[in-house]
Amino acid sequence: MKSTLPNRRLVVAILLGSLTAGVTLGLALTPISAQAQSNKVTRLIVAFPPGGPVDLLARMFAEQLSKELDHRVIIENKAGGNGAIAADTLIQAPADGTTLWFSSVGAVAINPSLYEKLSYDPQKDLAPVSIVANNVEVLVVNPKNPANTAAELVANSKAQSTPTPMASSGIGSIPHLAVEQLIEVSKANMLHVPYKGAAPAITDIMGGQVAGFFGDVAGLIGSIRSGKLKAIGIADAKRHPLLPDVATLAEQGYPGIDTNNWYALFASAKTPPDTILAVNKVVRKALESPPLREKLAVNGSEAAPSTPGELAALLKADTAKWAKLIREKKIKGE
Repeated sequence: MKSTLPNRRLVVAILLGSLTAGVTLGLALTPISAQAQSNKVTRLIVAFPPGGPVDLLARMFAEQLSKELDHRVIIENKAGGNGAIAADTLIQAPADGTTLWFSSVGAVAINPSLYEKLSYDPQKDLAPVSIVANNVEVLVVNPKNPANTAAELVANSKAQSTPTPMASSGIGSIPHLAVEQLIEVSKANMLHVPYKGAAPAITDIMGGQVAGFFGDVAGLIGSIRSGKLKAIGIADAKRHPLLPDVATLAEQGYPGIDTNNWYALFASAKTPPDTILAVNKVVRKALESPPLREKLAVNGSEAAPSTPGELAALLKADTAKWAKLIREKKIKGE
């Protein structure tokens, strides 16, 4: 009578075969998982062309955010339409936290009052994630300009029969609104001259065609250090660490000029709240990293991580502040 027990050699062969198959399956799954992770991407939409101050700051931030997320973070420049193209790109993307708008204050807090028809509503279409950075405005003039302070520039303007031309990067931009605030507070005899961007405005200041310009410290510090521009006033409550010898406008007798050109991250309003909080946690971790904070500080910006609620409050306050000035000055977007 034959035994019904399995042949010992057969059992061993079956077990070895199972182990081999398991190892093979494990090896097959490992690269697939790694590949899936490497294919994951977070998109940062920037409403400005490559090479500008907003783009450069976004790229510094993206580099650190990529390390915290452990996957790629890419910049997509969607310039044009006064932010509308960038906003539409965000709104049309999946609302899963992988597409974020790296926006300036202008596109979300100024444009709603500047334009009668705007294709997006920041309050309804966007979900605040976090403030990224604060940017202080500095008033600069040509080095040959006799004014060494904002007070002297104002006094000189009042002594002239024709208005002193003051450049800006465009109608409704933070540099334009800073000029309007200075005129309002100081009663200076000045004329706003809008340019299409900061670069041509700065070129004309260096050439002497216009008298002054407000701009981010981050975008002007190189020209100030090289002597191509002269800084004569800081539009903030305190002096800037990179320009400690330049007095604030308040110190010079012109309080209330508040022109923080902040940058922040927004997601689609359809994004689940839990996802917003998860993204906020990683963003804040990136902004609190010493390497990124140092990079921003060296370039003149201040890392400013916040909660979604804090960004929402800032957006609401600045929208109201700029709406009042735009309405009083009857400013219309082009």
